[in-house]
Amino acid sequence: MTAPQDFPRPGKSLSDADRTAMVRVDQAGEFGAVRIYAGQLAVMGDRHPYARLIAGMAAQEERHRATFDAMIARRGVRPTALAPIWSAAGFALGAVTAAMGPKAAMACTAAIETEIDRHYAEQLAQLGDSDPELSTAIADFQAEEVEHRDAALAHGAEQAPAYPLLSGAIRLGCRAAIALSKRF
Repeated sequence: MTAPQDFPRPGKSLSDADRTAMVRVDQAGEFGAVRIYAGQLAVMGDRHPYARLIAGMAAQEERHRATFDAMIARRGVRPTALAPIWSAAGFALGAVTAAMGPKAAMACTAAIETEIDRHYAEQLAQLGDSDPELSTAIADFQAEEVEHRDAALAHGAEQAPAYPLLSGAIRLGCRAAIALSKRF
């Protein structure tokens, strides 16, 4: 017996259920990102030197979330049932990493955006030209997520305490959240 695939591999046609799962998980991810930045800003305040950078990234994530919220409504997609957990977990992750210091907050951003870049690249390969609205949104947002990662790295993410461990744990959590949001 083979395990079911989360999304079909490139070259296979996508079903409506596959696209529905993509929209659900992408909306959940953008919602989580908004909450992470809210947690970071709650701890760092608006006077910290990184506050403007974080607020700018948060505004972009809010726009991404609003786009997926609208797509969910238009397409009749059920949002993830895990949203209350992602809300609390995202805020806590942002707050804890900010409390560890600004470099840890940047490490959090770099780790998450590394996973989201990989995730969006996989989705784009699977979508091909089958859903132009979804593909365009994902491609646009992926470019901004890469900018966030690069900005975080430029602002010292890799200098955070125990960076490899912190980054690895956050990336693992991100992959788990993606997998869970596809199903629930």
